[in-house]
Amino acid sequence: MGPDRLVLRPGESGVNAYRLMTSLVVPRPIAWVATVSAEGVGNLAPHSFFTVASVRPPIVQFTSVGTKDTLRNIVATGEFTISLASEPQIDEVNASSASFDAGIDESAALGIEMASSSIVAPPRVAASPAAIECRLHETISVGDCTIVLGEVVAFDVDPAVLADGMPLLDRLAPLSRLGGNEWGLAPDVVTRERPR
Repeated sequence: MGPDRLVLRPGESGVNAYRLMTSLVVPRPIAWVATVSAEGVGNLAPHSFFTVASVRPPIVQFTSVGTKDTLRNIVATGEFTISLASEPQIDEVNASSASFDAGIDESAALGIEMASSSIVAPPRVAASPAAIECRLHETISVGDCTIVLGEVVAFDVDPAVLADGMPLLDRLAPLSRLGGNEWGLAPDVVTRERPR
């Protein structure tokens, strides 16, 4: 790269900060979040602003861009699940990102089989190699988004993806989101000993 750089400032004409962020902050793992409304209607939606927030207590987080059914359901019921989106499910994950009316259960509409969770009421995606059951810890409003922090109350893992009690990346085959319409598959893995 040469010394000249293009400086793009959010808010300037022609600068789409959302598209730049989602193309530069890559890869982003997919949190396939399942909730149930206060009226008992299921909801399943992928969220790509997802990560770990705390180890003790174990807390994961995702960001809701705008106020969607997922966020409303979590605030109303205090529970949700996150199912790992795996490579064989790429078309279902993509299809579940469409806008559905609040009264429609995406999993039923798309034929995605769900399974009961062990502790929380919302189900998990049956074919997912791993799911995380969560209770709402707190929400934090940031601009037009809401960070959802969920305390992990259970991990539901398919034994087939484990070796010596730990999940292996090639067996999980996780999907990730990149920029635009691009998706990432499980990357090549290299190892390095951590310095002490």
